[in-house]
Amino acid sequence: MMKVQKGDVIRLHYTGKVKEIGEIFDTTFEDVAKEAGIYSEKGIYGPVPIAVGAGHVLKGLDEQLEGLEVGERYEIIIPPEKGFGKRDPKLIKTFTLGQFRRQGIYPFPGMPVEIETESGRKLKGKVLTVSGGRVRVDFNHPYAGKHLVYEVEIVEKIEDPIEKVKALIELRMPMVDTEKVIIEVGEKDVTVDFGQLLNEIDKNTLVLGEILLESDLKFIGYEEVTFKPSVEELLKPPEEEKEAVELEEETSEPLVEKGEEKEGAEEKAEETKEEPEAEKAEEKPEEAPEENAEEPKEAKKEKKPKRKTTRKSTKGRKTRRTTTKKTTSKKKVKAAEEKSEESKEE
Repeated sequence: MMKVQKGDVIRLHYTGKVKEIGEIFDTTFEDVAKEAGIYSEKGIYGPVPIAVGAGHVLKGLDEQLEGLEVGERYEIIIPPEKGFGKRDPKLIKTFTLGQFRRQGIYPFPGMPVEIETESGRKLKGKVLTVSGGRVRVDFNHPYAGKHLVYEVEIVEKIEDPIEKVKALIELRMPMVDTEKVIIEVGEKDVTVDFGQLLNEIDKNTLVLGEILLESDLKFIGYEEVTFKPSVEELLKPPEEEKEAVELEEETSEPLVEKGEEKEGAEEKAEETKEEPEAEKAEEKPEEAPEENAEEPKEAKKEKKPKRKTTRKSTKGRKTRRTTTKKTTSKKKVKAAEEKSEESKEE
């Protein structure tokens, strides 16, 4: 037969009762709960999944599950110190009757009450006596100091890794449809994706479930546990979520396109700078005609007409002077030739 060890994930049927009085206070059987008068419409009945040794049941019961065989039934007796604790006289407090009546409460023996302490902690208790304007309230657990008897049956020992994770999800979040949860397991890591259930589960419930589930999964041997969405993502205020979505949209593909456009603009600018230099180099060829070479000068004349006009007139005067000198010298040569011819004739 298969025996249970610490760290195993199992399904367990049980019924717990107080040994001294035989009162049933907890059970996984629906019909037994109805007979004992402890049935709850919100309760979930059937074999409960637990990890042995993880503290999912009372300490005394948890410790005695180790070594039990699957499919067998056992009766386990748990002493007070490993059940609901021993009775503590310090947890019996006395109040004035007026303290209750000012809140509209008229106490009587056996009445359950709830008191909020100065630190905000709420304590549940039971009224023991009402006498002489005094009210004694016992804040010990109702079964404190009692021996407990558990009838248990190990229904199943779960071996498949995926089914183990599903069983622990069922324990911590019984309202979740585990068929909609995407689970990926490795040797030492596990990923649990609740993405398909975000519209079906309250976020606060999911946050608490993930926190408890992470502890359980690490207890059974997983070193790295990842949830989708994570606790941090679930706790983000709605405004921050919108900003994060907008930021993701702005920093996705358009940013790359803008970067490429910027690089393209820079390349075009460099090409534009290079083109004028190339054009200038082409405008000054060695065999270029004089007319083309003088075109830039004419453009300059239009910008500075006075300075160019002065230079032109000066150049004109120099030309005329040269022409005059050449004409005079020719006349003298011609006159000299005529004189020599006349002398020869004589």
